[in-house]
Amino acid sequence: MIDFLIEIMGVESTSGMENSVAEHIKDNYSPAGAELEIQDIENGMVNLYYKWGKPEIIFCSHFDTVPPYIPPRVEGDTIYGRGACDAKGQIAYLAEVCRRLHERRETNFGLLMLAGEEVGSYGARRANELIEGCRYVIVGEPTENKLIKAQKGNMLAEVEFSGKAFHSGYPEHGDNAIQRMVDFVNKMNALEFPIDPVLGETTYNIGNLVSDNARNIVSDYVTMKIFFRTTFLTHDILIEKVGSIADDQTKIDFAYGDKPIEFHTIDGFETGVVSYGSDAPELTNLGKPMLYGPGSIFTAHTDDEHIKIADMERAVEDVVRVWEGLRNG
Repeated sequence: MIDFLIEIMGVESTSGMENSVAEHIKDNYSPAGAELEIQDIENGMVNLYYKWGKPEIIFCSHFDTVPPYIPPRVEGDTIYGRGACDAKGQIAYLAEVCRRLHERRETNFGLLMLAGEEVGSYGARRANELIEGCRYVIVGEPTENKLIKAQKGNMLAEVEFSGKAFHSGYPEHGDNAIQRMVDFVNKMNALEFPIDPVLGETTYNIGNLVSDNARNIVSDYVTMKIFFRTTFLTHDILIEKVGSIADDQTKIDFAYGDKPIEFHTIDGFETGVVSYGSDAPELTNLGKPMLYGPGSIFTAHTDDEHIKIADMERAVEDVVRVWEGLRNG
């Protein structure tokens, strides 16, 4: 398990480059008893789907990572580097789960490795079109070895602010799009959203902010993207509430969104909720979803990304127990 993890972490697979690690796995990973199905995606990427029998329970995670690439290193009981917990570490421990199940002569399970989770889950959407007959999908994400009860939704808004360019020595003759943006954000901060008893507050982050005006010209155009984390109480009212504070020189396009999701759990495990996204909302045809994995989201996407070997070993034991509970339930 650890050798496999370090091996695949050694292959850079930043989103858009994940075919590099998919090719490496396809050429070097041949688990006993499994049949490999390669799922082609319209953008040229691929998913890898290993099947033992006719899978009714699928173990699933993604092999694309966020930039920048950080090569693996091992220090004591901890593996550092990009993808350690998000999510090549998930693939590695789930592969070990599959190895153990096959060793016990179990069948009808699968290991699904997906492209594109970090940039909109296009691999998951493709898998959802192709896979039939599954009853449960166990998605690997860094949950600190907890079975997750619920996950926040998300909504991406692309916003444009229009103004009028003018010499910055005479700003009163222009219409500052940046000031329009500031006023909009202040209004957004003043919006009141209900607190969800399960998922808590609705939050947002602003990114991809662009204004190409020179330093001595009042800006006539600003664009930005707002990524909302929504709850069961706020996902369906968000578009109307945010739209209510826009004027006729503010254009908002809600590009996409995933609703909050409840996960299947079983007794005997510590549980929790998460604010981050996963492929699970896009896997609606794969039966009841579950979310579990070693590692912490608080190191994912950081220079300190890591996973503890002991937590991976515990995850293997836990998910074998989950398999037994689902199969016998």
